[in-house]
Amino acid sequence: MIECSKTGMYYANGQWVADDQNAAAKLAALGFEADREAARRGTIAWGILEKHNTSGSMDQLKLKFDAMASHDITFVGIVQTARASGLEKFPIPYVLTNCHNSLCAVGGTINEDDHMFGLSAAKKYGGIYVPPHMAVIHQYMREMQAGCGKMILGSDSHTRYGALGTMAIGEGGGELVKQLLGKTYDVARPGVVAVYLTGAPRPGVGPQDVALAIIGAVFANGYVKNKVMEFVGPGIANLELEYRNGIDVMTTETTCLSSIWCTDDKTRDYLALHGRGDQYAPLSPAPLAYYDGMVTVELDKVEPMIALPMHPSNVYSIRELNENLADILHHTQEECARLLDGKAPALDLVGKIENGPLRVDQGVIAGCAGGTYPNIAEAANILRGASCGAGEFSLSVYPASQPVMMHLMKTGALADLMAAGATVRTAFCGPCFGAGDVPANGSLSIRHTTRNFPNREGSKPANGQLAGVALMDARSIAATSRNGGILTAATELDYDPAIPAYAFDASSYRSRVYAGYGQPHADDALRFGPNIKDWPEQPALGDNLLLKVASFITDPVTTTDELIPSGETSSFRSNPLGLAEFTLSRKDPAYVGRAKAVHQLELSRRKGDAAGLEGILCTVRTIPGCETLRAEDVQIASTIYAVKPGDGSAREQAASCQRVLGAGANIAVEYATKRYRSNLINWGMLPFQLEGEPAFGLDDVIFVPGVRRALEEDARSLPAYVIRDGKAIAFTLTLAPLTADERQILLDGCLINFYKRG
Repeated sequence: MIECSKTGMYYANGQWVADDQNAAAKLAALGFEADREAARRGTIAWGILEKHNTSGSMDQLKLKFDAMASHDITFVGIVQTARASGLEKFPIPYVLTNCHNSLCAVGGTINEDDHMFGLSAAKKYGGIYVPPHMAVIHQYMREMQAGCGKMILGSDSHTRYGALGTMAIGEGGGELVKQLLGKTYDVARPGVVAVYLTGAPRPGVGPQDVALAIIGAVFANGYVKNKVMEFVGPGIANLELEYRNGIDVMTTETTCLSSIWCTDDKTRDYLALHGRGDQYAPLSPAPLAYYDGMVTVELDKVEPMIALPMHPSNVYSIRELNENLADILHHTQEECARLLDGKAPALDLVGKIENGPLRVDQGVIAGCAGGTYPNIAEAANILRGASCGAGEFSLSVYPASQPVMMHLMKTGALADLMAAGATVRTAFCGPCFGAGDVPANGSLSIRHTTRNFPNREGSKPANGQLAGVALMDARSIAATSRNGGILTAATELDYDPAIPAYAFDASSYRSRVYAGYGQPHADDALRFGPNIKDWPEQPALGDNLLLKVASFITDPVTTTDELIPSGETSSFRSNPLGLAEFTLSRKDPAYVGRAKAVHQLELSRRKGDAAGLEGILCTVRTIPGCETLRAEDVQIASTIYAVKPGDGSAREQAASCQRVLGAGANIAVEYATKRYRSNLINWGMLPFQLEGEPAFGLDDVIFVPGVRRALEEDARSLPAYVIRDGKAIAFTLTLAPLTADERQILLDGCLINFYKRG
């Protein structure tokens, strides 16, 4: 079904040649030379990156994007940062959507204040404002902004429009600020992995099934980490465009950097339907192209899939799960308990086996992954004339945009869903991050959404609450709903998958979306609310750095949800200090107190009070070259250690919250995503890495001498010392390559300082 090549692969006029000792002869027989570097230029990705690169070197890219997108959890902080850095107007189309903090009853007036700030920013700087309930961020961008050969940057990790010929990247807010100020997105040229599709999906198998199968094959081994996934092959022609979108948006969960697909007449038709036929261009590999690997996907062999708690890569076919139900569920709940490490009640999955099959408690079809027209229309076909039942099981459906909802209404699909007992809501991302349809304690929810991380559904373990989410396709969610909550694959039912053709109606957008790109009103005032706060000032990096370990996390992977929770924190995203109180609250509730105590030591040191530092300094002075160091020579900050932090969301607050509490660094074996490492850098925190077992633990003190000079000299290896029991224990910290601007941002203390310095 899914196979990953063990070597790089040449694409030669439709044939694949492994990059091994026989490659030269095989390519010669096809009329090509085995020149790997020249062949790299033949990928679709190379052409788009080259078009957007301003550095003059394809090894170190400096990219400028065609458009950007943010939602109401991120755009206030981005505009505030850009404003503090000298923003005058939006230089490219910048879409401010309101699909995360749509529930204005949560947090009093806070959320609507953020929305009004966004509208005032669109008016002042010349932007595009999409009001609450109109569209989720990525559906709007598909409908109104994506186009062949374009690049789009978004402050949401699922910024993916590859199926429309657009290379899109989800990043932290700092990277969007750079674009707003006319700067560039700097990254080493990524590798490109081909995703070769063959065959056609069977009826009942949807895009989420294909996506989960791919994620299960490539996440754990890091096969596509920070690379571009380039979708090619004859199977593409057998997929409708929204089906492709449904696969594409989930590529984020593989940890790839971006994605791109071959385009065809279906791409042209989609763009024309949405009034942008001029945005079409044929995209395909050159006659000779080189890929750093290849994932072969036999679409006809993909089965209905399920990703059990608590990660999208915890994938099984529904058939496999049902055949080994007790064993798989027992193993999963043990893994969940280990992941939560006693910080929450046990999640009882085995107890949900009911006379043989598995009973689930809730179904949700929503967001950028689930809320598209074909997903909901086919779910309605499955449920037509049926009932979800009047018991504990419930089904909620969220169309991804007003145009989608309007057409579902016109075709009668919404009426069919409602008649079956489903509730239909407006466009909202809440079920993806814990702000909508929060299930009862101990429940298991099946969702066609993007993630099922711990507590992603909105439970609060610290309060004794825990529920689980399993990811599934809308079709099998509908089949399960028809069966009253008994887990059922859509392929087990006999139904007509045919749905009415979609007709896009943009009238709701014309009526309500503020389209102000290129029309800034510089004299207009931004509209603030009491929860919208400026970023606190941050110091430049000191000459020497004393770090106290305020959290020590040994989990294999730490998600951004664990670094800063989603859901209940949403209303505080415009208030840096208020939000910081939630930092690591699900993973390490004592972190905030520890970090604040360290920050207080630094504040006292700056005022000349080094009473809490003298004993440590005595040990520091035993280190060669440090004999005369004084308190004023040593900057104090907190740090966290985590094995692999930053999997998941792009939101910068996973880093900025640590920073406003006085953090100066992270120490990790590796960083799960480029975007989290970028967030650390943009907020002035050194992204240290460490090989082997750490020589330190929680509450230990680490001294990094000459850190400022080392950074100025672009050092890759830095001597460090654990200060413990009057001894200085030497070890080594490393820094992966940094650009000149990244080094200067770290030296200045954060991105805002970097721009203020000029």
